[in-house]
Amino acid sequence: MPLNEDFIRRYAELTVRVGLNVQPGQRVAIDTFVEHAPFVRHVAEEAYAAGASYVDVLYGDQWVRRTHILNADDEHLGWSPPWLVQRFEQLGQDGGARLHIGGNPDPQLFGDLDGARVAGSRMRELSRASLALTDGRCNWSIVDFPTPGWAKLVFGEPDVDRLWDAIATTVRLDEPDPVAAWQEHMANLERRASALNGRRFDALHYRGPGTDLTVGLLPDADWGAAVEESIGIRHVPNMPTEEVFTTPDARRADGVVRSTYPLQIQGTIVRGLEVRFENGCAVELHADEGEELMRTHTSADEGALRLGELALVDSTSRVGQTGLVFYDTLFDENASAHIALGAAIVGAVDGADRLSPEERHARGINHSNIHTDFMIGSPELEVVGVTKGGDEVPILSRGEWVLT
Repeated sequence: MPLNEDFIRRYAELTVRVGLNVQPGQRVAIDTFVEHAPFVRHVAEEAYAAGASYVDVLYGDQWVRRTHILNADDEHLGWSPPWLVQRFEQLGQDGGARLHIGGNPDPQLFGDLDGARVAGSRMRELSRASLALTDGRCNWSIVDFPTPGWAKLVFGEPDVDRLWDAIATTVRLDEPDPVAAWQEHMANLERRASALNGRRFDALHYRGPGTDLTVGLLPDADWGAAVEESIGIRHVPNMPTEEVFTTPDARRADGVVRSTYPLQIQGTIVRGLEVRFENGCAVELHADEGEELMRTHTSADEGALRLGELALVDSTSRVGQTGLVFYDTLFDENASAHIALGAAIVGAVDGADRLSPEERHARGINHSNIHTDFMIGSPELEVVGVTKGGDEVPILSRGEWVLT
């Protein structure tokens, strides 16, 4: 699909109308990179057309952040400006909408820096406030906008048009009626979630190259898909999305798991990540590249070493069918089954958003100020549901969804 203003406008319309589902009178907060300004302008137009009262845009600059990592003293390396924390807190109090536009303009910009300092530069208080918004306090969504730097990492050359073609396929902009295509797609994913909810498995068992992991499930945690409802507004948090997901029991994970995709995190690529769990906690963590960053990143708090999400994706995924490694979690997690270290999907457990961190912990609902997905799916991955009686029921087999 050729890149033109009409295409960007339709992408912005899909983002606002389907992803965020902006309501009249809502304030919309957008967080993005300076390189994405052309897209942001279209998103703002669509948001005001939907009735937004105000569109607030915060631009980040990765080169300025690199300078901060290199030069800030230890005391201020991970400092969170209080006015940025208050921005998120106020958005939640006002019932606003939040959009994050990703697509790192230079995904390896921090790759030559000290991994511990890169991980230590993460603004923990700001991250905590950001994650709190996903606990049902606002309608939110994440989309990506391509850049030459991102395209170069994917293709070896800055072919932005080719990256646009791939994105158009994954978000169904290549359909005559993208909104109708999304409605059909979301209904299909919700049917899969319903099938899992009807089974009420006690655990999932993952088997694949480098992976033999059993993860316990919470009896009152539901599987979700595509659409969430926050403050009474239905929205699509991730575009694209191909997953069904739930919150596991953070006390019950045993075995080893190995990533099958690289993980782009904080301007660094982590490859060959392998984690061993005992009694729910990651007790060993290794990576072929980026290990120091991951060790520092997962030392954020006690919950950072426990699981907060399980997500299943099969071979019909439009993202997976592109055959690309996007080096971007939003896309790669929707090409492959994945799990997440850190914060739970609180909305999966009814009433969990009203629990304190201590109460969540007591019920096996993980609490953390990180949520880091990493991909473990492959055509060789087998996932079975384990009943309370110990019987195993196939869910994914050789990449295909087989649960009925």
